[in-house]
Amino acid sequence: MTFFMNPDKIELKKALLLVNTHARKVQDNLNLALTYLQDFGLEIICKETQSPQDFNHFIQNYKNQVNMVIIGGGDGTLNLAVDALVDTGLPLGILPLGTANDLARTLGIPVSLFEACRAIATGKKRYIDLGVVNGKYFFNVASIGLSVDITNNLTKEAKRRWGILAYTITASKMILKSRPFTAEIRCNGETKIVKTLQVAVGNGKHYGGGMTIAHDAAIDDQRLDLYSLEIKYCWQFIGMLPSIWQGKYQENFGFRFLSGSVFNVYTRKPRPINTDGEIVTYTPAHFQVVPLALAVIVPRKLTTEKEKLNPVID
Repeated sequence: MTFFMNPDKIELKKALLLVNTHARKVQDNLNLALTYLQDFGLEIICKETQSPQDFNHFIQNYKNQVNMVIIGGGDGTLNLAVDALVDTGLPLGILPLGTANDLARTLGIPVSLFEACRAIATGKKRYIDLGVVNGKYFFNVASIGLSVDITNNLTKEAKRRWGILAYTITASKMILKSRPFTAEIRCNGETKIVKTLQVAVGNGKHYGGGMTIAHDAAIDDQRLDLYSLEIKYCWQFIGMLPSIWQGKYQENFGFRFLSGSVFNVYTRKPRPINTDGEIVTYTPAHFQVVPLALAVIVPRKLTTEKEKLNPVID
């Protein structure tokens, strides 16, 4: 395959590929991904680790030797690398090899390994917002309450065995055990005292394996979307599932929904906060949006036969 460079674009030739060997699909797909990426003309430095916390170290070490960073894994793996990506300014290519892959879904990155590799090699840069909670970046969502219980009880074995269904199975178990907590939410100069099962603050559109934080959310709209799940009985959750899946909320059905660029959430005792599937901090929580903080490689829409045969690299 021959690539033609657009003089107004930066050709991405050399990439650092980081893979989380614990991610659900990595072992079966790594060699194939390397072959695809190299066939598309990329020179790859590949680093495997069982400790994705090493990603920041690798990115800093190779920042002057590569044009981009490709990460193979799920949303939690991506979250562990975000600090170094922001610090170095290197664009991110995503191989969705995790279980949920919500960031890839939000950005329209294909689940097909071949098509995801093609998107990295022939795609374009898209600058996206990031959320921040207590100084920690997140891509998709940060939440307090029920989702933390789900994260704590969602085992690697369950994800390997059941895939995306593991989220539903674990959530069904946890909703029966969860108890409401009191939270104070401050936004846009107003204060709300709520009794809730969960407070979720979204930056992107999807989370939790395809649920929608808000039906009109975008990852570059420079806003955060908050919903609070305020129900008295766990059985009410079943009737709320369509709304949670679609991101369309009605307050009289037990939802509270707010949009803004800054939120503050306080609880009576410190409660853990889950960001993109990883527990990273505790309440009190200060949330804010950082507009257009990171470049991600997304698929380019090829409209002509010439473009399809001779794609341009951003």
